[in-house]
Amino acid sequence: MRASMATLVALTAVVMGVVGCTRTSGGGQADAACAVVIEYENRRYGNVANVDFTPGDRLGTATHKSCADGHGMPEDWTTGAYEVEGLDPEVAIAVGDTPDDVLFVAVDAHGELPAEVCERLPSQACPSSTA
Repeated sequence: MRASMATLVALTAVVMGVVGCTRTSGGGQADAACAVVIEYENRRYGNVANVDFTPGDRLGTATHKSCADGHGMPEDWTTGAYEVEGLDPEVAIAVGDTPDDVLFVAVDAHGELPAEVCERLPSQACPSSTA
């Protein structure tokens, strides 16, 4: 079964509560819920909330990875991948069925978001070294 992008965005916001510029892993309750993982051109991207962005041209097809927690999507599924105006696709893309219904995702750079993404977040959400 395929979830709508709006449902996916709402669920992701509740589950992840992403506000800052770092991602956590390695145990604890955060690992019990599935994070949004998107694959595009051999790169993995994760959801980032509160980013001001404009989707651009369609790049191709991205894969939303399934969730193995028993409560998520049982199989991988594909969706459209779109440019994010002003950012290289190696840093961030937008994913969804149409450019009007997309989710912003960024590459995980060793547990931290790329500086280009942090610059688009509210100032209190990023470490002072990247803002």
